[in-house]
Amino acid sequence: MSVVFREPFPATAPGGYVIGLVGDDGAGKRDLLELAAGLRQASPDAVTASPPRRYLGPSDTAGIGDAMTLAMYHTLATKDAATRARTAMDLELLRRRGGAALLVSHEPDLLAWLSDEIWWIDQGRLKQKGDPREVLDAYRRHVAARLREQANGSSLMLTPTMRKGDGRAVLESVETLDESGRPVAVWQTGAMVGVRVVVRFERWVADPVVGILIRTRIGFEVFGTNTELEKVKLGPCQASDALGITFRFPCHLCPQEYTLTAASHDPDGVWHDWMEDGLAFSVVDHRYTAGVACLRAHIEVQKLTK
Repeated sequence: MSVVFREPFPATAPGGYVIGLVGDDGAGKRDLLELAAGLRQASPDAVTASPPRRYLGPSDTAGIGDAMTLAMYHTLATKDAATRARTAMDLELLRRRGGAALLVSHEPDLLAWLSDEIWWIDQGRLKQKGDPREVLDAYRRHVAARLREQANGSSLMLTPTMRKGDGRAVLESVETLDESGRPVAVWQTGAMVGVRVVVRFERWVADPVVGILIRTRIGFEVFGTNTELEKVKLGPCQASDALGITFRFPCHLCPQEYTLTAASHDPDGVWHDWMEDGLAFSVVDHRYTAGVACLRAHIEVQKLTK
């Protein structure tokens, strides 16, 4: 039997379907589940759902039993792999007896695995529904845009894990920039981005070199360069001189968290100021990509004959 919503929006969860729900906090996902499970009062005929109904919350065991209408609100968030696999089998039994399930989770991969359809709830309305991959990709774009908007105009400075140098120059600021040159704490995969380093010289330096190094949060070195490698000469610099150096490049990084190291030093490696892991930033994208390098592969398929 299906679950039919007439309020707050017209939508039907067909019998034999598991519907995954995504949306920002406060969008109305929990309200919808409580309506389906009969825990929330609604106007007459607002919701039609087959008994027995069952609502499972974050702290409940993932026992579906004989439910024909099932509402799971983050129930699998803290469950182990064995429990999740057993729940997947229980959901298949629910499908075969014609029941309907609504599943809320913050894990896109879990929803893609368990769901036949995804509903995107936005401010109490059904913004989009359909194929799990298509709707999840659209929602990821929304989340990425929201993260970038929230992170505009700021950089996340850390306490450096190491800071050393002979003091002939000082790193006054290090910032990650978006495609418009504005400070941000979040980069978008595929966009032109930048790193700006401001160096002030305390004493005369004949031939300074300024460099950057990007690492993953577990310390894996991803990319590093400096003005010497890029054949840009900065010196000689006098005491009280200040330079702003901006490194620009397309962001070919996969979504995750990174740290940034910056340094001013001589060509032979003697440090003026070295700031190890002094800045943190994130990379977001609308799709899942494994690893660190996002190379955006183009695929060619040939049908081969024997």
